[in-house]
Amino acid sequence: MATPDFHFKRCSIQQHGAVHPVGTDAVLLGAWTSIDNTLRILDIGTGTGVIALMLAQRTENVENIRIDAVEIHPGSAACATRNFAVSPWADRLRIVTSSIQDFAQQTDSQYNLIVSNPPYFSENTKAPDAARRLGRHIESLPPLEMLRAVYKLLSPQGRFSVVLPVKEGLKWCEWAVPMGLYWTRITEVFGRKGKPVERLLIEFQRNPYLFQRDSLIVYEQGVEYSKEYQEMTREFYLGVEFRG
Repeated sequence: MATPDFHFKRCSIQQHGAVHPVGTDAVLLGAWTSIDNTLRILDIGTGTGVIALMLAQRTENVENIRIDAVEIHPGSAACATRNFAVSPWADRLRIVTSSIQDFAQQTDSQYNLIVSNPPYFSENTKAPDAARRLGRHIESLPPLEMLRAVYKLLSPQGRFSVVLPVKEGLKWCEWAVPMGLYWTRITEVFGRKGKPVERLLIEFQRNPYLFQRDSLIVYEQGVEYSKEYQEMTREFYLGVEFRG
């Protein structure tokens, strides 16, 4: 059965052909990421293009902004291309069908903001479908290779934002330091109050002296989104679109 379109207030996201449909992780990152002093944005592993589209909406009043979205999976890249073309921000969005490793070698561009909802499953948790493995397993994009590419592509005052499970997020914080990237902002994401942390939203910069840490609860009672989460995403949601 085909995955239905996902509807935001300002755009709809067609999901046919993409490895992964729109999920909470991507929406969290798109809404949470700081856009201060941003003119050039890179979305690594864009999938349906949802994060790039959210950032395009958030920066629509910024003149001359450019958003590049790299995607190695051809079906996902084609899906993102269609979504970009029919969005209100088509003139500032560009899809690149490539691995981030190749893209980093082939461009001299630098970005004020790099974002990614990256692969994090290990070889011990492989999905049976080859396309889903490409989208979510670290064999397709090892963290150290991604961090090297980010370091090359990030401007001196730029920011790199990711969303990861806790264990993987803490490892990324360790691996980034020898490369000259330091975590400067972390938000611990709880599904519900009293439950363990489920995700980390992490911002890296070249400056090791900045630090901010806070938390976010996604659901209050039952399946109702928390007031904090609703406030964060209020410019996007038509209503309660999904769970998970």
